Amino acid sequence: MTYKLHQGFVMKKVSVDLQHCYGIKALKHDFDFSNTKAYAIYAPNGAMKSSFANTFKDLSNGAKPKDRIFPDRETTAVVTDETGAAIENERVLVVLSYDETFAPSEKTCTLLVDPKLRSEFAELQAKTEESKKALIGALKLQSKSKADLETEISLVVMKTPHEFRRALIRIREEIQEQKDAPFASVEYDRIFAAPIITALNTKDLKDKILDYITRYHELLAASTFFRQGIFDYYNAAQIADSLSKNGFFSASHTVNLKSSGEVKEISTQEELEQVIEAEKQSILKDEKLVKAFDAVQTQLNKNVGLREFRGYLMNNMHLLPHLSNLPKFNEDVLKSYIKENIEAYQSLLDTYEEVREREAIIFAEAEKQKTQWERVIDIFNRRFTVPFKLHVDNKIDVMLGAARIMQLGFTYEDSEGSAEIERTELLEYLSNGEKKAFYILNVIFEIERRIKDKQETLVVVDDLADSFDYQNKYAIVEYLKGISEEGVFKQIILTHNFDFLRTIQSRFVSYAGCLMGLKSDAGITLEPAEGVKNIFVKDWKLHFFNDNKKKIASIAFLRNLVEFSRGEADPAYEALTSMLHWRPESAAKTVGDLDAIFNAECHTSGASVDTALGVVGLIDATGDECLTAGPGLNLENKVVLAIATRLRAERFIVAKLSDDAFWKGIDRNQTQRLISKFKKEFPSETDASGVLDRVALMTPENIHLNSFMYEPIIDMGEGPLRKLYEDVKALV
Repeated sequence: MTYKLHQGFVMKKVSVDLQHCYGIKALKHDFDFSNTKAYAIYAPNGAMKSSFANTFKDLSNGAKPKDRIFPDRETTAVVTDETGAAIENERVLVVLSYDETFAPSEKTCTLLVDPKLRSEFAELQAKTEESKKALIGALKLQSKSKADLETEISLVVMKTPHEFRRALIRIREEIQEQKDAPFASVEYDRIFAAPIITALNTKDLKDKILDYITRYHELLAASTFFRQGIFDYYNAAQIADSLSKNGFFSASHTVNLKSSGEVKEISTQEELEQVIEAEKQSILKDEKLVKAFDAVQTQLNKNVGLREFRGYLMNNMHLLPHLSNLPKFNEDVLKSYIKENIEAYQSLLDTYEEVREREAIIFAEAEKQKTQWERVIDIFNRRFTVPFKLHVDNKIDVMLGAARIMQLGFTYEDSEGSAEIERTELLEYLSNGEKKAFYILNVIFEIERRIKDKQETLVVVDDLADSFDYQNKYAIVEYLKGISEEGVFKQIILTHNFDFLRTIQSRFVSYAGCLMGLKSDAGITLEPAEGVKNIFVKDWKLHFFNDNKKKIASIAFLRNLVEFSRGEADPAYEALTSMLHWRPESAAKTVGDLDAIFNAECHTSGASVDTALGVVGLIDATGDECLTAGPGLNLENKVVLAIATRLRAERFIVAKLSDDAFWKGIDRNQTQRLISKFKKEFPSETDASGVLDRVALMTPENIHLNSFMYEPIIDMGEGPLRKLYEDVKALV
């Protein structure tokens, strides 16, 4: 499989070579952008439009195009510039007719960016990040934890994972009032790992811990020196250590311990520690307390994963009473870590305060700025009418780089009020046209982003205006015209609507830039468009006297001119009708009669070579010539085939009918009435009736055409008309 779309380019020319891509058997074409910024391709339904767009969509996404029907066929998709270099995929944008999933991306968020403010904001964030990193690093060493302590602190203090800054500020006063760090040596993961927390919250283990705590509190209440919640052996040991470190005993000071009304004087650290240890052991060796602790160990021993925790607890029995209120204990442990690293904590708080003041100024400045995003909204609002208003909920965050993707908010409005609504709900309420308008808004985001970045782009547009009313269709045309003038875009606009092709040609696509996709057994060819600008005036009228196909094809246009200017009662209208339908006077009409009408209506004075030749005979002979015409759009061939087919069909029916008065009296809907009469009189001739039904279905749209509307004949391939003409000839 071959597919290319890579390096940077200038795009004076884009060469396309496709094989077996989404039904395109083969397509090879050079789009020369030297003198035009846009091409428009008219592609009849089923020819190549969607396949072409899907191929380029794959290429723009860095994916491999494929043939869905025959996936085993080797696919080729080569798109190069004038130097032969393959085109970089990011410089190709495919705009489908509708894509509900298309939305603002991280790249389009640059429309909200103010470089100066964002740079200053980034510097502040970097300063904060440096201070935060220092604190988190110290806390991780202190706690010996592998956990994400930033998230842990936020969850424990604020009950949400993304409020670290607010969490630190919330506990600031408590940290300042905290005299020491009683749990600074606790190894965090030994207690607060998820499996341990789950186990500690089971009923059996909670009951056993409660039994231990109850007895422990009883012993503290009866202790000589310790008091529950005020002064336990951990506090006492901390005090002994602190007094010694600060030279208390070296200065010959003493400590007096009161017990049962008596005072015991302590003069050394060793003596104090002995008293504390003796009192501690009298509590911890209490028979009932030991039994309660053993019950806790038994519960822990049931779970292999908790045995390490059990071992840790055996060496830190003083922690067990705190396990009855895990949330509080968790917060106290984290606060102890912070207290132990108070300088790093205070440094981060100071940085937060300094940054917060400057951030407020930056945010206020950003709020006042009118971004390019808002200019996109203005562009959209000027062109489209929709029942919703749009805003960015995180405008400041995106502007300053704190968020990567813009979050769009929607306000739905009607005559009685307005309401905020989610995007998914909004799409449920919008009509198809309103949904497409919303989609186009997102396309404008992407287009304007590329304008801002000066990113040269090949834009493939797939019937973007399809199904819109004319007002919005023209709005799209004007926008496409506008971006063609930006200098960074080269456009290939695909459509199956011939009227849209003519519209964009009249606004900004050169006539030479208008192409038509023609499908054959060999593949797709792109030929110069014919008849974009009034084919009768620009082509057929000029060749009326020297090209029989264009002479016959002009009959319908001439009849329109007479009808619009003088009405159906005019003799010229009747004469032209007898050249399009088999009437009593049809056989007598000559080429000279047709020339006379043409000269009168078009203010000319030309003459055909054989003016005495019958028009019907000329139509028959020219219809036969169309069967062997070469490939191409051949618009006049189709008109001739349609006229010749219908005339032969009507002659066949009239020859079969025995009621001359009936067919000579028809003044409206002649073909349909003749076919209905034939079916009634010859019900057994089903094959002939089938052919005639096809005549009624296919020929009117190919004959009753005018300079404003002749898309049906272009959409239809010449093959079906040739087959129908041959089938009608076979009837005769």
